[in-house]
Amino acid sequence: MTDQQPLGSPFTATSTAEEVVAGLDLTGRTAVVTGGYSGLGLETTRNLAAAGARVIVPARRPDTARTALADIANCEVISLDLTDLGSVRTAAAQIRDSIDRLDLLMAIAGVMATPERRVGPGWEGQLTANHVGHFALTCELYPLLATGGARVVVNSSAGHTLTDIRWHDPHFRTGYDKWLAYGQAKTANALFAVHLDALGRNDGVRAFALHPGKIITGLQRDMPLQEQIDRGWVDEHGTVIAADFKTPSQGAATGLWAATSPLLDDRGGLYLEDCEVARISTPDEHMDEGGVREYATNPDAAARLWDASLAMTGATPIP
Repeated sequence: MTDQQPLGSPFTATSTAEEVVAGLDLTGRTAVVTGGYSGLGLETTRNLAAAGARVIVPARRPDTARTALADIANCEVISLDLTDLGSVRTAAAQIRDSIDRLDLLMAIAGVMATPERRVGPGWEGQLTANHVGHFALTCELYPLLATGGARVVVNSSAGHTLTDIRWHDPHFRTGYDKWLAYGQAKTANALFAVHLDALGRNDGVRAFALHPGKIITGLQRDMPLQEQIDRGWVDEHGTVIAADFKTPSQGAATGLWAATSPLLDDRGGLYLEDCEVARISTPDEHMDEGGVREYATNPDAAARLWDASLAMTGATPIP
């Protein structure tokens, strides 16, 4: 038997962020939300703050972030570039200097289907922005997470179904494919949550990965409009026409449910979707049918990726 099966959540695919946090009092809680100033991240920040939480938003464009968050109380912005390990360490140090515990870490920032980009010592850009940077940040913040008995919530995607980790060539040195690179990064997000939960549960740190749903946000900024039209997502004006797309508020709901639901107390290492624990899907199922591939929940693969990520980043190991 696997814990990767639905629990009977009262929420659904159409639930909104506001519905998920209704009635919650997060006063005294502190959250770090990467990418918390646009798209799903902005909805997440707004709703956490409305429920009383203090929210720290690390941002690659801090001035843009401050403008976007100007009307949200109890929210502060720091500079962070997830593809630059020096920037990650500086941001983590700034956070450690400003708080003594951390209750929530929401890893929402990400990129999708970008042109080939090399960062750091030649690493593939999508894997670095989506996984490696968040990995390093989490390791640097772990003492605060352990003090808070925190939940860590990582935005993965149904795109993980495109590929397992390409152990033979994770940085696409033998030829780049933007969608396989995205899929690998999203599988890495899921596996990261699996092993972080295994390491952290004795300290009360629990981790979850999730598919937020299909939503048009800034995540599509590297995709030409024509490609989005050809996929049936939008019309020639950029207006969403696909029937199965969520609003940003609906897209943020699963992450907020992961962060706050009492149904997930004493659970972790799970992949979620539609405000529920996802089932295991089979290799022949289309990504739009839901579920999570077994390879994205495999604890041995998760440990292997963790070790590889430690070697890449030189991050402080979690005890």
